[in-house]
Amino acid sequence: MTAEPRKRADKFLPAGEDPRENGPALGDEVATLMEYLRCQRLTLELKCAGLDAEQLARRSVAPSTMSLLGLVRHMADVERAWFRVRMAGLSAPPYFRLPEDPDGDWDGARPDPALVEEAWRLLGAEQEFGDEFVARAPSLDILGEVHGEPVSLREVLVHLVEEYARHNGHADLLRERIDGRVGQ
Repeated sequence: MTAEPRKRADKFLPAGEDPRENGPALGDEVATLMEYLRCQRLTLELKCAGLDAEQLARRSVAPSTMSLLGLVRHMADVERAWFRVRMAGLSAPPYFRLPEDPDGDWDGARPDPALVEEAWRLLGAEQEFGDEFVARAPSLDILGEVHGEPVSLREVLVHLVEEYARHNGHADLLRERIDGRVGQ
């Protein structure tokens, strides 16, 4: 006797309630890249929506330390590094990934509501800084620096879309493990 295959869940959100839909469709290069980034940022938020601190801090499978809360913390540091440090040239040390704790973004993701609130607040602040930086930039050709090499704002935006997209794939699996909801 063979087991019935697991039936996949319906869409994560009801039709018409997805905040990623109906954004600008025919924009210039800046608008297009920012729309893709906006949608990827929203995807991470959607994957975390409705979960409590324990669920957000729940690890995937041993030996991984990955959790949804860890992803939020990680992306706060990623946005900070790319926009504040590399593009704006500011001295802005990471929030969570410290020299004495290089995996602090993951390891420090504990089931504490205050840590969850802090992670979302910091990520929001970094996203806002990035959005304002892009809005003020004269072009996507402006240069920042990564390890002594030039990098354009265009490359940074494409990289951030890629970084979110990769981690949103992780978030899909983490969320499915928590409550069975699958991505869209």
